[in-house]
Amino acid sequence: MTLRELRYLVALADRAHFGRAAEDCHVSQPTLSTQIRKLEEYLGATLIERNTKSISLTPLGQQVAEQARQIVSRVDALLVSARAAREPLAGPLQLGLIPTLAPYFLPWFIPQVKFRYPRLQLVVHEDQTEHLLECLRSHRVDAALLALPLDGEDLEKLPLFDEPFWFACPPQHPLARCKAVTETDLRDEPLLLLADGHCLRGQALAACGRQGADDDGLDDFRAASLETICQLVAAGFGCTLLPALATRLLSGTEPRFAILPMHATGASRRIGLVWRRGYPKAEELSLLAGLVREQPPEGTHTVLMDEKSLRSRRH
Repeated sequence: MTLRELRYLVALADRAHFGRAAEDCHVSQPTLSTQIRKLEEYLGATLIERNTKSISLTPLGQQVAEQARQIVSRVDALLVSARAAREPLAGPLQLGLIPTLAPYFLPWFIPQVKFRYPRLQLVVHEDQTEHLLECLRSHRVDAALLALPLDGEDLEKLPLFDEPFWFACPPQHPLARCKAVTETDLRDEPLLLLADGHCLRGQALAACGRQGADDDGLDDFRAASLETICQLVAAGFGCTLLPALATRLLSGTEPRFAILPMHATGASRRIGLVWRRGYPKAEELSLLAGLVREQPPEGTHTVLMDEKSLRSRRH
């Protein structure tokens, strides 16, 4: 029995699919299947129930997979400790980001990381908050940049910056000539919003004082990306709220719609770095967070925290 076989079993337990588990392990599907069979032969028991459409773990397979997960986690922690003693923030780091942040934050963030920590190898996972939290808890990502607040006593959360919302509307819209918009201006304004499942949807509703409201005052169209919404606003289809970093990306172009600041309580979202409690690289993640907090992206504001709060999150 080898550590590699245990890693393959854990991946298979997580993905319930030979092909996807093989992709996660960077091997071919036949290779992974062969190693799982070797593990079953060594243990003298069937761990996987196979049929033409799906796979599932046997009751014994579930027990072995859970023990294998603990073994793999402890070995990884040992390797992390050994590497960290030589050089902080070196080697691969699996980092999750939400889709409304990734395309606007990464072009700024990656050059900063490469300059300060050239041996760090960022592996980026872009997904919605719910899926990234699942990946965190199943050890498929090491940390994630998410919108706060979040529930979960098993997670550590370090606020990084607040990102204001801006109002975007077609040039002919009555609000387009205003210097800024208020919560009152937007209370009855139909908005183009992302589909359910995107945390930005609820944040945008809260920013214009409609948190918990039904969808009667919203347009029927629900987009899967901010890029689609921007195209619809440019076509005169409606209005929306955009996070500041998204508007900065548009500043290098000539957007076909007006972008106005918002003067409203809570018209922003808070972005933080989140990781599992007990994660062995927590102190290194604090270094990575410090890189952002020292000089946050233009258009955002560092979250003020006292040194005691910062220390409590490092340990």
